[in-house]
Formats: sequence, structure tokens, C-alpha cells
Amino acid sequence: MNKMDSKDFDLENIDISWCPGCGNFSILKILKETFAELDIKPENLTVVSGIGQSSKTPHYFKTNTFHSLHGRAIPIATAVKAINPNLTVIAEGGDGDMYGEGGNHLLHAIRRNPDITNIIHDNMVYGLTKGQASPTTMLGVKTTLQVDGVILEPFNPIAFAIALNASFVARAFVGDIEKTKEILKKAINHKGYAIIDLFQPCPSYNKTQTFEWFRQNTYYLEDAYDPHDRIEAFKRSLETEKLPLGIFYINQRKTFEENIGIYNENKEPLSFRERNPLKISQFIDSKLR
Repeated sequence: MNKMDSKDFDLENIDISWCPGCGNFSILKILKETFAELDIKPENLTVVSGIGQSSKTPHYFKTNTFHSLHGRAIPIATAVKAINPNLTVIAEGGDGDMYGEGGNHLLHAIRRNPDITNIIHDNMVYGLTKGQASPTTMLGVKTTLQVDGVILEPFNPIAFAIALNASFVARAFVGDIEKTKEILKKAINHKGYAIIDLFQPCPSYNKTQTFEWFRQNTYYLEDAYDPHDRIEAFKRSLETEKLPLGIFYINQRKTFEENIGIYNENKEPLSFRERNPLKISQFIDSKLR
């Protein structure tokens, strides 16, 4: 069997619309290399995105993709995994897409615990719509809309996820490709919902959080840190003087696919079974109530 290579995900004759210096270029490289090193074939992978510059990422490499509405990637990714658990499923989008418009879906994904990996490109600004503050923009930062500086407390996705007992919570930085790949590999291999807040710079609309700013204002959790200690994980998530990177919290509990019971006796993916769409819809709806 031939070993996977990141070039196996390349597409020819594509026009990438990101600005020069955008952190999304690093994320695209990281994702291709991560999937190849995990030996995940393009046909066995599905990437669901929302709306925004970050959400264009799956347009630029070869795999199964679904470009959804603003903030709606998570429920679609949940459904994809539910009907075919054999797929590796990624939900990806920006901090505005996932934490703003998609915040309600984020909350309930943590509760349901589908076996998906949720990657959030966090550049602390809305890049597609020209630079207004996002949920993670820091206090005082001036934007194209908040010209006197942001007055709202930024959303803390790490503390939020740990408080709700998400099964895998991590933060990474695109300027450190190898360590980010290792975190992503562990997230993808984790059975259950995994959220990765992925710091990236937006050179066009966020002149504060640059590559150099992230390097100077982050640090990695030490090797002796225990990600199974929820109280300590929550304490570390509240640090602001320097922002911790790494895997904050892990817990093991049943996934959404296990809990809905569709695969208790029959392991064949629901998408390949002879089925009555109405009965399936009624069954899943009964499990969600």
C-alpha cells in the first residue's frame, strides 16, 4: 500500500482568494499534511464549512466537502457522521462563524458529543466582511467598525468548552506547524467531540494580533500538565497574561452515534441501508428531544 502524501489532496488550477500573509495558508498546509500523516484518504474524509475566509479552506484541497450557511457547519457535520460513522468528519470555520452565528450549535454539539473534529480559525476579527470585531476580539482593539476600540469582553471558547464538559479541548497556533499537527492528530483520533481553537493572524484587518504577537503572548502547557483534571483545566483556560497552547482537557464518554442506538445491532452505515426516510427522520428526532 502506498503511503499517503499531502500532494494527494492537491487540486489543480484553483484560484485562492486569501490575502498575502493570511494564516489560512498555513492552516491549509497543516490540514493536508495532518490527513496524509494519519493516512486518511480524500474519499474517507468530509470537511463541512460555514461562511467566511476560513470557510473557503475545503475549496482548496481534494476531499468531500459541504459549504453550509453561516454558523451551520456543526449540525451538518453531526448528521454526516451519524449516517456514516466510517468517515472522518471535520467542521471548520472562523471565530465569527463558529462562536458568533454558530454559537448555539457549538453549545449543543458539546452536549451531544458527536465524533467530529471542530477546527476554529481564530484571527480575532471578521475577515470576509472587512474587519469588524468578532466574538474573540480583545478589549480596546480598534477595528473598521469599532473605531474607538472594542468595549465587549471577548468570548473565551476554551473556558466555555471545559465548563460544558466537552470531551476534547485544545488550542494551537499556526506559526508552529509541527506542534499544531500533533494536536490535530490527537483531536482527530479522539472518539467524541473535539474542539481546537486555532490562532492565526489576519494581516489585512487585525494589525494587533500578528504572527509575532502570538509568539510573544502564548506558551505551551508543560509536559507534566494533566488534561484529565477538569478543575485545573478550567483555571488554565482563564489565564490572560499569556495564553496557553496545547490540550487543555480530555474526557471519555459515549458519543452521539453510540447514544442514538442506530448501530447497536447493525454496523452498516445508515447511508448505505435500504431505508424509509420518514421513519429515519422520526427516529432521530425522537432521540434529540
